[in-house]
Amino acid sequence: MRPTFRQLEYLVAIDETGRFSSAAHSMHVSQPSLSAQVAEAESHLGFKVFERGRNGAIATPLGRELLTRAREVLQSMSDIKRLAQYGRDGLVGQVRLGVLPTIGPYLLPRCTARLHARYPQLRLSIREESSVVLNQALSDGRMDVVISAPEDHPGCTSAALFHERLWIAVPPDDPLAQTRGPVGLAELSGRAFLTLALGHRLNRLVADLAERSGGHLPADYEGTSLDAIRHMAALGAGVAVLPELYVRCEAERDDSLIFRRIDDPGAERDIALIWRPGSPLSTGFNAVADIMREAAHAALAPRTR
Repeated sequence: MRPTFRQLEYLVAIDETGRFSSAAHSMHVSQPSLSAQVAEAESHLGFKVFERGRNGAIATPLGRELLTRAREVLQSMSDIKRLAQYGRDGLVGQVRLGVLPTIGPYLLPRCTARLHARYPQLRLSIREESSVVLNQALSDGRMDVVISAPEDHPGCTSAALFHERLWIAVPPDDPLAQTRGPVGLAELSGRAFLTLALGHRLNRLVADLAERSGGHLPADYEGTSLDAIRHMAALGAGVAVLPELYVRCEAERDDSLIFRRIDDPGAERDIALIWRPGSPLSTGFNAVADIMREAAHAALAPRTR
């Protein structure tokens, strides 16, 4: 006899929560019932999946191997269910969408109405994370699709959404504010670049620009949001480096700052809708990408201030 599908779900839940009690709560069963099912599964397998201790449940070496395969089985079953549902009704039910925090608040509000009109039974569960977290969550099945930079998700399928450049923001009395045209790297030499904390793709782009221009990232400040970076620049703390979508949708209306595009091939990035290869929702995701692409292009269109 082999472990049941439900038993595999219990084992994965224990591994994710670290405790039998927490796993039981997340699976909406009593702890004795879950423990009995795990004991039965371990009996059939012939080895212990977890070590029990005061610090919770820790997977054994064989348990870690089994859990890897259990996740693959559960993901395959989820894909089968999605395929059947998609074939009947189109893109319906809950889809878990991950998105970079530098993109989500400025793109998604511009597409939700059209997405709902086209897919009235679709429920998007949205989570903002760094590119590293998005890639791991997509790989292990915790997210179905993400909006991110394609190069951070090797081996995945993607549909291009838009290309954006990086801009600087400085107060009107800054020497860099005396003209509005594109700014070259040489003009940024010696300046402090304000950006998001480590782990964000934007941080890597800005760190590279700082190194090549002779600028630097302040050791005593890492932004928690694009708004925070913008406000710090307005106070004279440094040169804010901001993505174009944010500038067009939000920051450009701020009269306390002057915005200039950075004239350098390294000051740009591609953004795409990305999913696992072979996903049963590929056709639907391509259609969603079309809607998002149109919204992004409209948002990025230059405006007269």
